[in-house]
Amino acid sequence: MQPRIVLLEEKKLVGTHFTMSLANNSTFELWRGFRPKAQEIENRVSSDFISMQIYGPSYFLNFNPTNQFVKWAAVEVLNCHTVPDGLESFTLPSGEYAVFFYKGSSADKSIFQYIFTEWLPNNSEYQLDDRPHFEVLGRNYKNNDSNSEEEIWIPVQKK
Repeated sequence: MQPRIVLLEEKKLVGTHFTMSLANNSTFELWRGFRPKAQEIENRVSSDFISMQIYGPSYFLNFNPTNQFVKWAAVEVLNCHTVPDGLESFTLPSGEYAVFFYKGSSADKSIFQYIFTEWLPNNSEYQLDDRPHFEVLGRNYKNNDSNSEEEIWIPVQKK
């Protein structure tokens, strides 16, 4: 599976976030709280949702399932002039991303194992960059369904 390499322009997001770890994953609670509020967000660019992770610089160097990261449930907006109560804005910086199309259950994490243990170290001229990771959950996204589709955006830079 080969990704496409994309130079992402800066994006404005509105959403909410939790600090969590893989061992203490609260993704379900994050999205359960965000989904009803998403209807209040003005100036949405599309109907897509963004699931974003912000990892510390040493997160992958000393990987442990108890390492904490910040996870966002968000949508892209034209601007952040109006942010509903209880939500926050975030500016996703521009940069290169390896974009993987994934079809399958969101519960199956083998795609991430492939990206981080095979593609990045062995099959690419890129290395991980210290910027947010995210998934675009479009109209064909169906949580935990084998027919679900999403795009996985991994921040990269040339080795």
